[in-house]
Amino acid sequence: MGVALLTAHAGLSRADASGGWIGSWSPGIGDPTLGGWLTVVLYLAAAIVCVVLSRSARVPTRERTIWLGLAVALALLGVNKQLDLQSALTEIGRILAKGQNWYEHRHEVQRFFVEVVAVLAVGTALVLAFVIRRMPRATQLAVVGACLLLGFVVVRAASFHHVDHFIGIEFFGLRANWVLEIGGIACILAAALFRRPRPSATARAR
Repeated sequence: MGVALLTAHAGLSRADASGGWIGSWSPGIGDPTLGGWLTVVLYLAAAIVCVVLSRSARVPTRERTIWLGLAVALALLGVNKQLDLQSALTEIGRILAKGQNWYEHRHEVQRFFVEVVAVLAVGTALVLAFVIRRMPRATQLAVVGACLLLGFVVVRAASFHHVDHFIGIEFFGLRANWVLEIGGIACILAAALFRRPRPSATARAR
């Protein structure tokens, strides 16, 4: 496995000598701004609350699995916020396109990629809707928020010009991508806090 990874990395390096690990991408702090670190903190805070819910004996087993999955997804997205792995994915696609001589048709490939992602997203949404249909509304809201976050990250990786233009639009001085990302995290965090089991009347009396 290690040899295969090194071979793949060497192949990508030969295909595009841009000075990075993969094309122009190298692991590092992708967004060192205050807003970037605030987003990471919110991701981790939401992940922690979801972990607490996943370990609560007062939450049904199947629902605890949902909250654990959300915790893992949020933690990974928090790490990705700084590593910017979607840019690495874009670089891999660009290098392969040039190396296999289909760079001029990359927009068609990108369009196909987005269409596949859209179909998978709809399918996933339908499955989740069935799984969580009898769960509390807070849990349903959290799952919807997570799907929006994941969908946004994947579509952003496609790097279409009109997508880049959209996420660059500002609302009251805030970029659309920041509004969507923070809004999604806040949605999950609020749902998790609302779903947190309250002490019973007997426990409060003590």
